[in-house]
Amino acid sequence: MGVLLIPVLDTLALVVDIYFKIVVVEVVLHWLIHFNIINITNKYAEKFMEILKKLTEPVYQKISQKVPAVSGVDVSPFVLLLALFFVARLIYALKDALLV
Repeated sequence: MGVLLIPVLDTLALVVDIYFKIVVVEVVLHWLIHFNIINITNKYAEKFMEILKKLTEPVYQKISQKVPAVSGVDVSPFVLLLALFFVARLIYALKDALLV
């Protein structure tokens, strides 16, 4: 049974890792745009940010409903990163338990 679950857990870990990186890139780009290092009038930057926003905004909205902003700062990306980190660690722990 463990032999069948290991590829599934590897795939889940990969999906979580990719989404974690998407969130990190979106947060960093948001900061770069906020501090006017990247100009959003660039059509490629605008399109890239639009794609990232479509991938992350639905999850941010769900988290924002449960976790309010702290001093006017939306902490939903950071809560999401912590949750993704926890899920990834859980997946790796399950995989290690199956390998024993």
